[in-house]
Amino acid sequence: MSGFEPVIGVEIHVQLSTRTKMFCGCALSFGDPPNTHTCPVCLAHPGVLPVVNAEAVRRALLIGLALGCEIAPRSIFHRKNYFYPDLPKAYQVSQFDIPICGRGEFTAIRDDGTDLVVGITRAHLEEDAAKLTHAGGRRAGAEGSVVDFNRGGTPLVEIVTEPDLRSASDAGTFLRQLRQTLLFLGVSDCSMEEGSMRADANVSIRPVGSHALGTKTELKNMNSFRFLERGIDAEIARQTQIVASGGRVRQETVHYEPETGEITPLRSKEESHAYRYFPEPDLVPVVPDPAWVDDLRHGLPELPVPMRRRMVGEMGLSAEDAEVLTGSPELAAYFMAVAGEADPKAAANWVRGELRAQLREVGEEPWESRVTPSRMAALVGLLAEGTVSVPAAKEVLAEVIATGGEPAAVVEARGLGQISDEDALRDVIADLMDANPDQAGQLRDGKEKVIGFFVGQAMKQTGGRADPKAVQRLVRAQIGGD
Repeated sequence: MSGFEPVIGVEIHVQLSTRTKMFCGCALSFGDPPNTHTCPVCLAHPGVLPVVNAEAVRRALLIGLALGCEIAPRSIFHRKNYFYPDLPKAYQVSQFDIPICGRGEFTAIRDDGTDLVVGITRAHLEEDAAKLTHAGGRRAGAEGSVVDFNRGGTPLVEIVTEPDLRSASDAGTFLRQLRQTLLFLGVSDCSMEEGSMRADANVSIRPVGSHALGTKTELKNMNSFRFLERGIDAEIARQTQIVASGGRVRQETVHYEPETGEITPLRSKEESHAYRYFPEPDLVPVVPDPAWVDDLRHGLPELPVPMRRRMVGEMGLSAEDAEVLTGSPELAAYFMAVAGEADPKAAANWVRGELRAQLREVGEEPWESRVTPSRMAALVGLLAEGTVSVPAAKEVLAEVIATGGEPAAVVEARGLGQISDEDALRDVIADLMDANPDQAGQLRDGKEKVIGFFVGQAMKQTGGRADPKAVQRLVRAQIGGD
């Protein structure tokens, strides 16, 4: 890469999780028998008329507002003309020069804590194509294909970025945090595996210091962010080799094969004029009521990136805590409810650690379990008060997961309260000194490392109920004589 820098922009297609398709009343589905959710509209029978899905418009506006986009007072649909087996009309209904959401900006957080600012060119509504299944391999080199029209007509928002990314890693960071944002908005399930979120990357290189854009290629339809990052790196390496050897990069669409790491050309990259866009005559313009848009803006939930900043800046969490706890809107909401009743840092440690570990064993998520946020907060509170030790708290948590009992009641019923009475602990320590004369002698000789031995033995003797701080304090008092 010496002497060159990559220039990367991404296009993200997000299937909106509405009940019905973009321009007809067919139900959305995934995994149903092929061609069972179709009608004359989405199959492009002659004479049919489409009708815009109002819920799709609402969700597109939510996306635009979350991305800081300019909301168009009036937008229109266009016909994007091209012939392909997955497109029964031989055109796709999309938006061209007047999209519903114009320029905006999204700021992500890199692993090192620095901001990654990515310009948003546009976010527009369109319909999805049908699904092609390729026999005998992926698209490149497939022996044949079949078409399932269930997906045809699904509402999509296409988000297009400016060429502001300079590495595959930054592209992955942006896409992961954009996906989290879309999940928090509730507009899509964003499943890469099911194809409800798909990302393409436009990749070019240019000499370091240059502001001109090089010839770009489009890396299509990666089904995971990890594969997309690997594909971008492979394409950067390919273009660098071409330019370094005196060749010229061709503008084309390429495919990355994750199993082999190879880049395969698919077709020459089309320019917008090649699609012969013209306004869709069967659809009226979309003119959102400004008051409605304001209501949507004021009703936006707290989104994951600002939530992460608040967790770190106001709640004292680590950046890693914040990243994990904003991994899904459900986990974030669960944690915030616990933190509203308990110390946030202690709550973070237990929610992302022991709670998730124990629930993983029974196949549950925190927000689905019997451990309500109030019960989790109560357990964290018992720990903070010194009522239970950490080992006992883990035992209490297991019981709450199994039965839904209240933590304090479980502690009482099972006798798991922490022993803090110093007279009782002195008797335990005295017995341990008698049973371990060698270690007791080392302790009296001033060897502090033996303190840990006696603390561990005291915890074992009391079934984890002894207050370890009190035990440590009493054992330390033995140094230098009784």
